[in-house]
Amino acid sequence: MNPKDASAPTPFEQLQATALDLVAQWDGFMASFLRPWNFYQIGIALAVLTLAHLLSRLLTPPFRDWMRRRDGWPTWRLRVLVVVQRRLRMILFVPLIWLLIEVMLQLTWPSRTYLLVIIAKLATTWLGIALVTRLIRNPALRGLVRYGAWAWVTLSIVGLADETQDLLESMAIELGGARLSLWLIVQAIVLLIALVALARFLSGAGAASLKRNENISPSMQVLGVKFMQVALYGAAFFLALRLVGVDLTGLAVLSGAIGVGLGFGLQKVVSNLVSGIIILLDKSIKPGDVISLGETFGWINALGARYVSITTRDGKEYLIPNEDLITGQVVNWSHSNEFVRLDIYFGTAYQDDPHAVRRIAIAAASSVNRVLTDRPPVCHIVGFGDSSVDYILRFWISDPTGGLTNIRGNVYLALWDAFKENGLSIPFPQREVRVLNDTLPPFPEDRP
Repeated sequence: MNPKDASAPTPFEQLQATALDLVAQWDGFMASFLRPWNFYQIGIALAVLTLAHLLSRLLTPPFRDWMRRRDGWPTWRLRVLVVVQRRLRMILFVPLIWLLIEVMLQLTWPSRTYLLVIIAKLATTWLGIALVTRLIRNPALRGLVRYGAWAWVTLSIVGLADETQDLLESMAIELGGARLSLWLIVQAIVLLIALVALARFLSGAGAASLKRNENISPSMQVLGVKFMQVALYGAAFFLALRLVGVDLTGLAVLSGAIGVGLGFGLQKVVSNLVSGIIILLDKSIKPGDVISLGETFGWINALGARYVSITTRDGKEYLIPNEDLITGQVVNWSHSNEFVRLDIYFGTAYQDDPHAVRRIAIAAASSVNRVLTDRPPVCHIVGFGDSSVDYILRFWISDPTGGLTNIRGNVYLALWDAFKENGLSIPFPQREVRVLNDTLPPFPEDRP
């Protein structure tokens, strides 16, 4: 064994030394903090904060009234005003504390404003971080970035950033030939958040550009957006690991384990993902199509990686797995075109003229707004029933998204009005009972 290696400190000893150094730094900071002038500075800071609070209470009502009168302003400007109104106390505190520091530097020793400068720097950076992180829409991500940035800025301002970094670096574990420290994990998380935010912005801009291109079909637009999102988020993940120095060759074993897991436990998930890609490639369905799957009838709201969102006429939203659309029988009412033929059945009495019934039914159906006149309705006799002559009326529409039940109801109503106007009757089953013998046998209790 190399004597030099034997004398090297162990990771535990490094961690203990770093912790002791950090404690010593903190003790020195607290010793300087407990000086009398520091308490005066804390009192001055609290007085400035109280003044800022009173000013914010005084200015908030007229500021709100002024905001309510900004009717023609864009939404983003109003949101900025709301953020300013919520942070008005800190916005007033920051210039007041810096103005007070400048005055005190002219009247007293700089050492007597040391703590006030730290408080002013903390307030300024905290305010800036709070305003900037409002751009992050995800509440969980916004809170993580905000509090993480506040913690690091605070450590930097009080002069404990290097010691904290050394402490996090000493807290590590050995995985094979790689050393994984807590500081490395923190760096990876920060870079990953930044790169994911960048990837989200780029994917949103790219998706908007694809949707504006009318030469690309809706299904290919969805496929392009999904492919771009996967590529950007995957690149962000691997780039973050690479920037912090993680050896990506070690991920080969992890990818093999993931493959085994996909083969056994994630069959349905993978099947839905592959089915979604097939649906996007063959263009069998696309956003806006009207489909029927079993008892579900509605139009496609969105195509997801795992499911298809279908909105029905009653406002319900069904999330149907992609695999069901591949393996099941789907009726796409608007696949190649928007034309849909509908059939309704009715019957009239035997004494009504069938030729007149057909003519009147066709005219009644043609009078309905959504029924196409360039594809005129037709009416045929389909049978002679027990009580009526049975007919079928066929007509075409070009807007299945407007609903099918309502157009059938309108045609039935037009038939009712036309039949009533022309004296045609819609029969109902009738039964005639004849008594063959008027003399009924007596009941048992009536016999002698």
